Amino acid sequence: MRPDELTFTPLGGVGEIGMNLSIYGLGNRHQRSWLAVDLGVSFGDEEHLPGIDLIMPDIRYLEKERKNLVGLVLTHAHEDHFGAIIDLWPKLQCPIYATKFSAALFEAKCAAERNAPKIPVTVVPSGGRIDLGPFNVEFIPVAHSIPESHALAIHTSAGTVLHTGDWKLDPTPITGLPTDERRLRELGDEGVLALIGDSTNAVRDGRSPSEIEVAANLAKLVQGARGRVAVTTFASNVARIRAVADAARAAGREVVLVGRAMERVAQVARETGHLDGVQNFRGADYYGHFPPDKVLALCTGSQGEPRAALARIANDDHPQVTLNKGDTVIFSSRTIPGNEKPVGAIINGLVSQGIEVITDRTHLVHVSGHPRRDELRDMISWVRPQVLIPVHGEALHLHEHAKLARAAGVPKVLICKNGDIVRLGPGEASIIGEVPAGRIYKDGMLLEESKSRAVVERRKMAFAGCVFVALAVSEKGELADDPEVDLVGIPEKNVAGELLDDVVFDAVVSTVEGLPRARRRDPDAMAESVRRAVRSAVSEQWGKKPLCIVHVLVV
Repeated sequence: MRPDELTFTPLGGVGEIGMNLSIYGLGNRHQRSWLAVDLGVSFGDEEHLPGIDLIMPDIRYLEKERKNLVGLVLTHAHEDHFGAIIDLWPKLQCPIYATKFSAALFEAKCAAERNAPKIPVTVVPSGGRIDLGPFNVEFIPVAHSIPESHALAIHTSAGTVLHTGDWKLDPTPITGLPTDERRLRELGDEGVLALIGDSTNAVRDGRSPSEIEVAANLAKLVQGARGRVAVTTFASNVARIRAVADAARAAGREVVLVGRAMERVAQVARETGHLDGVQNFRGADYYGHFPPDKVLALCTGSQGEPRAALARIANDDHPQVTLNKGDTVIFSSRTIPGNEKPVGAIINGLVSQGIEVITDRTHLVHVSGHPRRDELRDMISWVRPQVLIPVHGEALHLHEHAKLARAAGVPKVLICKNGDIVRLGPGEASIIGEVPAGRIYKDGMLLEESKSRAVVERRKMAFAGCVFVALAVSEKGELADDPEVDLVGIPEKNVAGELLDDVVFDAVVSTVEGLPRARRRDPDAMAESVRRAVRSAVSEQWGKKPLCIVHVLVV
């Protein structure tokens, strides 16, 4: 009888940062038990995906294998690791396991979501172990930018896999536990088959600075500020919230929370003990009651989100919070790639109003939650895996992590892509197959495939607008009335100053009148001829071909 085969298949989070979903399989090609790790989102890009709020991994393969799915385990509670659960769990209905803070934050997220399904989560203690089918999963504490992040040691009959999740080495993380070096070294001594590792900062030399260094700098900046101070950071970074609160208290300032996400995380952090000893925060409605030098606003919106607190404050559109010349805004965050334009617009808007803006370009007001190259070397030296697979990164990050691992002496380093089935053991690690992998778009309340008509057409409309044409014709195919023409998102006039409505109208009439008698009697043929003619006419005048929708009504 052949031994069970252990496989790893990423369905998101490889070749990209975000949308994390990994599945581990144990069994043979015909029958495997599956363990899922994380189920996250990426965020839509309005320029390329107009109207799309969230991007989620395509889980059709897991749906098909649902009866063999023993559970979903969460490494931590960042959106790119648990943000898709509310939308996709009803398709899987599997048990979910997480530590206390992650479970509490997920419960609060569900409570804030309209019509969220009831999704039970089993709480596992930090450092605990659980049996899920043939997998024994151990939660190993690691430092990161949110409390209770964990690497997972997945123990199986075919060997042990260390799935690092998001991590860094920080001996002074302010809140939560540091990365458990002792247990990682023990795992290395016991023998680790494969390390599936975070690659986000694999291009950066040295080590990530500690949260305690950021806290010291924030304290100096807040102490030296005149007027009001606003600090924006990722709402989930509880250590940073604590650091800002300590800085405010030392400077004699009250902390006002501005933004629903910030309020929710702070409440969950208090309930789970991660803000013990920190003064009570005030609601945004208290902001105007304090003198300018006695208040600090802790805001959402560090990524330039247009509806978040900071954007509304910068646009003087917030009902309770305002900033004036001489006030200070501290961006205690990094700009996620793709968000540079909206963040830059907010910064420029604030600076033009005479507000002092401080970012990580000039001051140590933010540190990453991911390991740099020396930290990656430490992890490899402790764990000593037989196989290393870089994940959680774009192509450059994966390549650099792989190169570093080879130089560190890892026997087998393998780069894969979303959908690849990687055999970890027994035998040499290799890609042995492929399953469907792709993206699902959250469009309002609906989930759409990435190639759905709505998404494709909206992208075209965003680029070149749309022309609507309505025709009333007789049974013989003659115009019964003037065509109705409506142009949306298209310039009003051409270079010569002629109305494009008139250009389109003339193109419709001349096309209908020029059709052979047989095509006139076919409404579908007439509609297609008019559609082609209109797109060509607009392209000739504008240089772009719009969407064109033609309705032919026989009267």
